[in-house]
Amino acid sequence: MEVPRLGHSISSPTSPCETMVKNLSLEAIQLCEREGNKSQDSGIAEMEELPVPQNIKINNITCDSFKISWDMDPKSKERITHYFIDLNKKENKNSNKFKHKDVPTKLVAKAVPLPMTVRGHWFLSPRTEYTVAVQTASKQSDGDYAVSEWSEIIEFCTADYSPVHLTQLLEKAEVIAGRMLKFSLFYRNQHKEYFDEARVQQGNKMMPSVKDNSGSHGSPISGKLEGIFFSCNTEFNTGKAPQDSPYGRYRFEVQAEVLFNQKTNLYFGDLYCMYTAYHYVILVLAPSGSPGDEFCKQRLPQLNIADNKFLTCTEEDGRLVFHHAQDVILEVIYTDPLDLSLGTVAEISGHQLRSLSTVNAKKDPSCKICNISVGR
Repeated sequence: MEVPRLGHSISSPTSPCETMVKNLSLEAIQLCEREGNKSQDSGIAEMEELPVPQNIKINNITCDSFKISWDMDPKSKERITHYFIDLNKKENKNSNKFKHKDVPTKLVAKAVPLPMTVRGHWFLSPRTEYTVAVQTASKQSDGDYAVSEWSEIIEFCTADYSPVHLTQLLEKAEVIAGRMLKFSLFYRNQHKEYFDEARVQQGNKMMPSVKDNSGSHGSPISGKLEGIFFSCNTEFNTGKAPQDSPYGRYRFEVQAEVLFNQKTNLYFGDLYCMYTAYHYVILVLAPSGSPGDEFCKQRLPQLNIADNKFLTCTEEDGRLVFHHAQDVILEVIYTDPLDLSLGTVAEISGHQLRSLSTVNAKKDPSCKICNISVGR
């Protein structure tokens, strides 16, 4: 069996493993961008005695790292100097033989005790399916490598953003939130058929539905959290909700205290933009102890309802007063069913601006304001 060959230009990667560090970090990685054909990569010789990694295990998966280990004949360990790791997004699973120069996912690392950690925000993205295969290698005195055959291909999926990553997004959002404006209503725009269905088929209630995939790719609420989307932004010159909407000509309005009060918990969900100058902040309102509240407690940063940069509920002279951030567009998810009798439904006088819809909107991966260094 012909095996792929590396050119003489490959040198030993700088690696912390000489001090027995087990992590394969960015500093311990050298990318191989060879085409994988015999004429170009003549520096690898076949050595069948080198063991093929068996029973590969992937664990401790985060949004931008994972641990990898495998079984290997102990008698051969002394001869192994390097590991070649081929990491591809799942759609490239058949290209695991050191090729595709434009896809820098072939990693060369000095042999370290297993398991070892592979990390790097620039080639690992959150919530993404990958394949991985491994070779063992022995660097020869002339600088060439002898390699084993490739292992079996293993599939895994990276994780969502952790609360630590979301806190980084939260801190970025706080910088751009702007001053607070007073408001009194939450509102939701939809088509007339939506409200007709709620009255006839859902017992006069709007029911939570699974959040779409808009926003950050690593968001732990996309495709998982169930809720009802509301808006609360007002026009700074009138203090009222805008009359235009991308979502439908009929609007349900409800007093703010119905959804937001001392029995409601508030969570930060995401920060994103859609290749525009303005940014969206997703917040979650969850009645205390509800299923939505329990979901968010494990995944999202919780905000003080009376003291945060986005949406506040405070008490003044015995009544509740509400404020929202002026310089970001808030998308508020309420996690419980809501009876239409608690508010009113009426047709708006403005236009339906479909181009402003954020349904399944893709986040701008190049924006320095709303991205963090753990993928997109």
